[in-house]
Amino acid sequence: MIDQLARDCSQPIERPGPPFISYDGEFDHVIGERPRLVRVVSTDAHEGPVYVAEEDALYFTTVPRKLETGLPQVAIERLQLDGLRFPVGAERITAVREPANAANGMTLGSDGGLVVCEQGSLSEPARISRVDRATGDAQTIVDGIGDMPFNSPNDVVVKSDGTIWFTDPSYGHLQGFRPKPAHGDFVYRYEPGLERLTPVASDFDKPNGLAFSPDETVLYVGDSGAEREPGTFDPQRPHHVRALAVAGNRLVDDRLFAVTTPGTPDGLKVDAEGRVYASAASGVQVFDQAGELIGEIKLPGAVNFTFGGPERDTLFITTDRAVWAALLNTRGA
Repeated sequence: MIDQLARDCSQPIERPGPPFISYDGEFDHVIGERPRLVRVVSTDAHEGPVYVAEEDALYFTTVPRKLETGLPQVAIERLQLDGLRFPVGAERITAVREPANAANGMTLGSDGGLVVCEQGSLSEPARISRVDRATGDAQTIVDGIGDMPFNSPNDVVVKSDGTIWFTDPSYGHLQGFRPKPAHGDFVYRYEPGLERLTPVASDFDKPNGLAFSPDETVLYVGDSGAEREPGTFDPQRPHHVRALAVAGNRLVDDRLFAVTTPGTPDGLKVDAEGRVYASAASGVQVFDQAGELIGEIKLPGAVNFTFGGPERDTLFITTDRAVWAALLNTRGA
């Protein structure tokens, strides 16, 4: 999702208090005997965190800054890490692409480029783009369905077969920087080789984060319809995660997986054992494969996250004010 107000950053410190809350013995296996939650760097990291192992670097999109025109400006930035030595200095952050057309969610493509959800503006079209990590050059992958433009693409994942799956809620229009939607708030599948775009789910209120199970037979999709605009919450609208079975290029057997309370699910990730991680107002909530809440990483303001680090056992979390690292006893899928 998008928050149009940038916030001040504080100095890098280790978070005080007990950040890991266990509700089930399975969560003890997730965190191990010596879990840590530490601030990596203070910066306006908002969405789309992507860890690139060959560079030991984290890419992310910044908190949208409101221009005089009322439109949000976003950059894609890169943080050069230093293994598990935290904190690191802000001088390790460099701009990859700025402005970045209100970029939001990102992932790595099959060719190693960044696959980016560009929400667009009143003058620039929304699209899914490929951004070269070295140069920042962007190329359109797909920018609409038929002659109809996208709403404001939010999050994206790439399946092992190279297909691109993404959500397209109408937050851009609700927040005043995109035109009136031309169609519904859909989940899409795009097949690059055939240039074929298929809506695979059309009954979400505001589809947001998404993640595949380790064997890619289930797609988890968060619905954050309870939050229409930053700072609002309607408990009668969706704030849950749904699980949909993947049948070729279709999604079937839709079921409610878990409800996030407090707040709405934004970031979604899955670990190697199939547990599902979802951001909430309180931090990151962790669910077992049956959808039972087994534990939480208490970090109010958590927006999105990704697994990374040398052993893929570090959860890098963006909070608008900083990047944090939760050192766990499990690995990302």
